[in-house]
Amino acid sequence: MRRAWLVLLLALPAAAAPLPAPTTLPGPLVVVGGGRLTDDIRKAFFDLAGGEKAKIVVVPTASADADDAAKADAFLGEWKKLNPASVTLLHTRDRTTADAPAFAAPLADATGLWFSGGDQAKIAAAYRGTAAAKAFHELHARGGVVGGTSAGAAIQSDPMITGGKDKADIGPGLGFFPGFVIDQHFTQRKRLPRLQGMIADNPALVGLGIDEGTAVVARGRTFRVIGEGTVSIVMAKGAGHPAAVQVAKAGSLFDQAQLRRAAANRAAAEPFPPAKPRDPVVAKGALVIVGGGGAGPEIWKRFIELAGGPDAPLVVIPTALEDPLPVEIGETKALKRFGATAMTQLHTRDRKVADDPAFSEALVKAKGVWFSGGRQWKFVDAYEGTLTEKRFHAVLARGGAIGGSSAGASIQSEYMPRGHPLGNTVMAAEGYERGLAFLPGCAVDQHFFKRNRTADMTGLMAEYPQYLGIGIDEGTALVVRGSRADVIGASKAAFYDTRRKGGERDYEEVRAGESYDLVKRAKVE
Repeated sequence: MRRAWLVLLLALPAAAAPLPAPTTLPGPLVVVGGGRLTDDIRKAFFDLAGGEKAKIVVVPTASADADDAAKADAFLGEWKKLNPASVTLLHTRDRTTADAPAFAAPLADATGLWFSGGDQAKIAAAYRGTAAAKAFHELHARGGVVGGTSAGAAIQSDPMITGGKDKADIGPGLGFFPGFVIDQHFTQRKRLPRLQGMIADNPALVGLGIDEGTAVVARGRTFRVIGEGTVSIVMAKGAGHPAAVQVAKAGSLFDQAQLRRAAANRAAAEPFPPAKPRDPVVAKGALVIVGGGGAGPEIWKRFIELAGGPDAPLVVIPTALEDPLPVEIGETKALKRFGATAMTQLHTRDRKVADDPAFSEALVKAKGVWFSGGRQWKFVDAYEGTLTEKRFHAVLARGGAIGGSSAGASIQSEYMPRGHPLGNTVMAAEGYERGLAFLPGCAVDQHFFKRNRTADMTGLMAEYPQYLGIGIDEGTALVVRGSRADVIGASKAAFYDTRRKGGERDYEEVRAGESYDLVKRAKVE
């Protein structure tokens, strides 16, 4: 039996290498581009460190003045004015000293760590690989804030720009901000060419060029721009995209995982999407793809029937929903209401858990899988490239049924629209474009006519004409077997074929009770 299971896994469609799993920063970062430290930036660091309870450690090692004890107040004075619980100066140029437990003692209960400006290579030379550096990261790991300006910004990435005018000199940094490389004094010193060169040579990284008087404040998986200037997000060319520079003003918000995944995809040997996707054929099993807005009895009964009847073992995946999840989500209750008797609700946000065979054991015997509504990128974060994803596909490969509504519809297609973690208005969210591909060769959108989304799909098809675009209205489902899609439920679906010529619309409407051939791209008469 086990051997047969392994053979089945090996026979599944080959998937592209997964993009980086999302990571959440353990503590905040305040990354300043040098110049004047504005009141809002200083206050942001102070508040993140705990306000009046803050215990701040200042590391001035990058500065040539750090060795002059008489100038210590120049590094501490402005912080003392905010009246934190304590402000401590920590400095050495001797690595043996930096390795001594007594030297790092002030970091044990510190809540904020600040690196001053100067020469970032001096920070790396003094601390990288020492007990002090370990204590820096321990502070961050327990939720403390790490900040710095100029050299103190550059040191937070790894690799790190150490200098160079037109071409960046590179060295190791302290690596608080994985996946990003930081440049500072950006507009003022005309450093765009050197950062672009650095990113061209390291295309899996995202460049952040931070102006003077400006900061990136990173928390969890996002970062926001504050201050007087701008931040330039720099990416290499790749995946059909030219090299890019996005200039962001104060207030702009970004998702770190989205940017890192976009860069990784641009750097990949086989980036997504492919120029020629697979044909839209479900070779075995069936898909029930619902456009959101509530499925009627016909849709629920059809899914249960396709999965093998009321007693068929079903698995419900609620991961697209927000935490905390109820013991039973609405879709689980609906399946029970329409006769299903054997259900397991399966959920994690941790890919390590999703790779554990014990976690997804219920999928080994499952005959149907249902994906909830919510936000489709959450499915990607949890399951992409894991054993659980392989087992989803195995359910279909042995003749089972895959179903889902809204987010649970879009995740079924090869191209996944509206995948941006910061909102559902972006049709093509670079880094979050790849769905689980139960339905190859297609891009599925939902709530389609109810939310007037026809023009959105027109734009997506202009960008990716190799896909068949499908828009499914609320209360409506496609039932796909082979290349045939039957429309059932309350309304209709739209099919966008970029080869289509003439007519008032760039899509063909197919109403409930009608069918469409996904390969021939025509109604079934």
